[in-house]
Amino acid sequence: MWQEAWQYFLKNTDKILKWTVQHIYIIIVANVCAVIIGVTVGIFISGKGRERIAEMVIYFASIMMTIPSLALYGILMGILASLSLPSIGFLPVVIALTLYGLLPIIRNTYTAIREVDPDMIEAGRGMGMGETQILLKIKLPLAVPVIMAGMRQAIVMNIGIAAIGSYIGAGGLGQPIFRGIANYRTDLIAVGAVCVSLLAIIVDVVMGRLEWLTTPKGVRIRLRRKS
Repeated sequence: MWQEAWQYFLKNTDKILKWTVQHIYIIIVANVCAVIIGVTVGIFISGKGRERIAEMVIYFASIMMTIPSLALYGILMGILASLSLPSIGFLPVVIALTLYGLLPIIRNTYTAIREVDPDMIEAGRGMGMGETQILLKIKLPLAVPVIMAGMRQAIVMNIGIAAIGSYIGAGGLGQPIFRGIANYRTDLIAVGAVCVSLLAIIVDVVMGRLEWLTTPKGVRIRLRRKS
């Protein structure tokens, strides 16, 4: 099987590259949407006196994670069709991946901001900073490592879920997997599975590096000392 998979890979490199680009494009669009929504919502619910709202938002986001991907695709296809929008392909997959990516981003943003040292916040207030300045200059910079960890988790998770999107015509690296299943071709299944796995590993490494680079220097020093 592996020899056949390798031969298929060598003969169809251009096709596999095309599927990889499609897969990456879907992931980028979906996760950019998830980051914008997730970080914004996470910042909002981390405000003072919004604990009840935070519980409800995180609970709703966790419910979305329990819905199987094919079921969510089916629900979105029905909703989009009723709105006269494209009900198969790119749009429902991007919406589904955005919804799946919200929980780790919202939860990490909320947790990171809430756990900022109160003494640092008070020091900022003592320097005459307003709430917006405290958020932008103290809370968010210190929360970056945890927020980036949530983004990393969301992106890597969505790489696998996006493969299932090929079943409804979204393209990507799920195509060889589903073609292999339909035609009893284990070589195609192996090629698709290995490519998706490699993409997830590469993205995880890159995101780990970005997580470290975007961490404030003072926080990096503290983390090094702890390790």
